[in-house]
Amino acid sequence: MPQKKQTFDERNGQSQSSKKSLAMSTPSSSLYSSHSQSTIEKSISVTASVQAPDLVCLSHLRWNFVYQRPQQLLSRCAQTQRIFFIEEPIFHPSIQAQLEVSQPEAGVWVVVPQLPEGMSEEAINTVQRSLIDDLLAERNIQKYICWYYTPMAIAFTRHLEPLAVVYDCMDELSAFKGASPIMKQREAELFGRADLVFTGGQSLYESKRDHHPNVYAFPSSVDVPHFAQSRKLTEDPADQANIPHPRLGFYGVIDERMDIELIAGIAAARPDWHLVLIGPVAKVDPANLPQAENIHYLGSKDYKELPSYLAGWDLAMLPFARNESTRFISPTKTPEYLAAGKPVVSTSIRDVVRPYGQQGMVRIADNVADFVAAAETAMREDTPTSGWLSQVDAFLEKISWDRTLSSMQKLIGEAIADTHSSTHLTTTHATGYGQTPAVVTRDFVFDYLIVGAGFSGSVIAERLAKSGKKVLIVDRRNHIAGNAYDHYDNAGVLVHKYGPHIFHTNSREVFEYLSQFTEWRSYEHRVLASVDGQLVPIPINLNTINKLYGLNLNSFQVEEFLQSLAEPKEQIRSSEDVVVSKVGRVLYEKFFRGYTRKQWGLDPSELDKSVIARIPTRTNRDDRYFTDTYQAMPLHGFTRMFENMLNHPNIKVMLNTDYREIEKAIPCREMVYTGPVDEFFEYRYGKLPYRSLEFKHETHNTPVHQPAPVVNYPNEHLYTRVTEFKYLTGQEHSKTSIVYEFPRAEGDPYYPVPRPENAEVYKNYKALADTTPGVYFVGRLATYKYYNMDQCVAQALNVYKQIASKQRLEANR
Repeated sequence: MPQKKQTFDERNGQSQSSKKSLAMSTPSSSLYSSHSQSTIEKSISVTASVQAPDLVCLSHLRWNFVYQRPQQLLSRCAQTQRIFFIEEPIFHPSIQAQLEVSQPEAGVWVVVPQLPEGMSEEAINTVQRSLIDDLLAERNIQKYICWYYTPMAIAFTRHLEPLAVVYDCMDELSAFKGASPIMKQREAELFGRADLVFTGGQSLYESKRDHHPNVYAFPSSVDVPHFAQSRKLTEDPADQANIPHPRLGFYGVIDERMDIELIAGIAAARPDWHLVLIGPVAKVDPANLPQAENIHYLGSKDYKELPSYLAGWDLAMLPFARNESTRFISPTKTPEYLAAGKPVVSTSIRDVVRPYGQQGMVRIADNVADFVAAAETAMREDTPTSGWLSQVDAFLEKISWDRTLSSMQKLIGEAIADTHSSTHLTTTHATGYGQTPAVVTRDFVFDYLIVGAGFSGSVIAERLAKSGKKVLIVDRRNHIAGNAYDHYDNAGVLVHKYGPHIFHTNSREVFEYLSQFTEWRSYEHRVLASVDGQLVPIPINLNTINKLYGLNLNSFQVEEFLQSLAEPKEQIRSSEDVVVSKVGRVLYEKFFRGYTRKQWGLDPSELDKSVIARIPTRTNRDDRYFTDTYQAMPLHGFTRMFENMLNHPNIKVMLNTDYREIEKAIPCREMVYTGPVDEFFEYRYGKLPYRSLEFKHETHNTPVHQPAPVVNYPNEHLYTRVTEFKYLTGQEHSKTSIVYEFPRAEGDPYYPVPRPENAEVYKNYKALADTTPGVYFVGRLATYKYYNMDQCVAQALNVYKQIASKQRLEANR
């Protein structure tokens, strides 16, 4: 199948994307019996005047056998379109071939071919083809989507002409017991016909992604309200009520994927524990299942009954064997157990280990001793107090079935638009299958969405792109480079839009990394401060003291002079303590207090010591503002350096774009987020305070405006400093441009306010960030910490190394 194009709607920043990765939900294949789902919320709105296409589903599963991925998705689709769920045939002696059609749920028609025994495979396929043609005619199915759960159905449906073909690959069926030897062959044919391939988990995605240009990982999700009932229910079902505690429970199909020896071993090791197993037995002899007084097989249960059984368990189990049939499974019961608030212990199934095991939500154990030990620890844990339950709830918020279906439908809408528009111009359809924009291109396939095109985002984007990953980087502003953005003003002077950015670092790694993207101009920054009507060097040094006091001290004498002014402090708690303990209260008042109060809106006595701790005091004549090993400015400016950094075929940039506008339309595998952490979590714990800046730029018709690159105004002026950019850039020009900085309480966030109460609020956000799967929080705003530019680069390089290491570990599993 040819590679399709991706669309960007430049009017609203949305992208209708065809990417190879979309892992943001949760695992697949929860198996348990049900006839209906008690509550189904509408996930899409449809205008009455537009008829959504029918959906013809070809499945190896019975609708009324277990309630799992197909039922969760298709029952939601049924709110807006007709669903024809075609099962595998049932064979009878001496029966005429026919279809049995029933409607167990509104909008869902279950179709079961009834065929005579003894037919050849070729005859079976021929008859089913004819029966399906009759179904389409009798039910007036004209505009429809074919949705496959089994590749074997391609043999009798390859003649159909649907609007789109979807292969929802929820399991590696070829690895299951009794699988057809030609399953792989049929799957290859289905890959050739499919417009889209969805996979039921990340491991399955990694197995299939090279077989089709449009493969998306859609790990199955969870109906949180349904399973969260378990947290409040107190009445036990009758067949469970008399089973003693502690109870370790499992529900699902009991088949070749179950580790029977592990079940038997746990029961034998802890005869005081009782193992409750719910679900049908399939493809294994019930006589071979372990039997003991503390093992209880309760049979199949209806979907709506599961919360009441879960409520009575002390721990939920995932005792899967590790074999070919479980290599790619991604059990939906994992988030369902967690939604019920139950601690979980699982064997090392890959899609349980990541993300649940890695995030500490599920304990992993593969042998009897380890499983028993993990279960003991889990059952003793006070989950609300430990924070485990809060972590679980934060994770589950993002993985609803409605969200999964919505993303699927957007992709299907694009596929339909592409197929039926040779000019790539389409109209908007209000069918639940995406708002298809006016221009369609599908050249881009993204592995990572990076929010923010400043240092943190751009460095990680460049590293990922060079490693072969495809990256989309978005920024709300109309330019790259973040706060380091520079440009030529109307007079042709190169200026920094957001105030002066001076590069300095002691890190050879950082300097050499950035040297790939720019030549450098040597530059050592110097600052003067306007104090008592004089311009004197800052940081305070020998020349500062001599000029300010009219003295002629040497280095030894100035050290003694400063010591005579200093007021020693037993404990250094605030910024005021830092300065007063070094240079005394007089110099504190002259140089620091007024500047700090303007900058932060707080007195230094109210600010953490870290704010001023990095400002040195010198006893020599060194008037450089920084003493780092590497001090230089990009020869052609910061923006040019960023352009070179992002100039890679694997990187695409969208500006004037809020990531939330495109997050669902372009569901990338993982995200790197560099924006405000409180905004990401919708200010759940309140807004984190920042100080902002307002800039007033001026151009003067003179080559030089002031005697230094920056002049600080610590006292009487409303602004804190004035910068003249030609000092920084080395540009020769007959005019010069300056900028005044006015601190503000509102505006773009620049500086986190370092107060203890703010740190406590941030801790809550950090806990959410640490338990948010697939998102890396990087940079000043995302970690609520002030970083210099080189620190942003260093942190970004370290995060990239973590990502690369994680990828290597996953590839080797």
